[in-house]
Amino acid sequence: MAELLTALCAAIGGAVGGLLGVGGGIVFVPALALILDEPQLQASATSLLAIVPVAIVGTWRQHRNGNVEIRDGIAVGLLSIPGVTAGVALANVLPQRALELGFAGLSLFVAFQLTRRALRPADEPAAEPES
Repeated sequence: MAELLTALCAAIGGAVGGLLGVGGGIVFVPALALILDEPQLQASATSLLAIVPVAIVGTWRQHRNGNVEIRDGIAVGLLSIPGVTAGVALANVLPQRALELGFAGLSLFVAFQLTRRALRPADEPAAEPES
């Protein structure tokens, strides 16, 4: 039964990540922690590994549609390495409850931002980045 739940979580996470561009981790981590009863740290680490193939496929497909800025992606990827390193070090010293609350807070923030964007009037343009 656990294998079936894992496969279902993977399919849903991949679909949500591809559809919304938020990364499957927004589904993977809670599913691993709540449904499969993994500790928060293990759920987060497992999600990071699971997202690699999803990100590769999603990037390849979006690149075919002309939606990928290669230079920006490389810059974000390279500059995120120090942040990931610090985040892993911090995650390994924080208590389980702090990680759970932190992820819950991040999930609520993402949900709020997506809701705010969805409720924006159609004639109101999104903020353009400054050059």
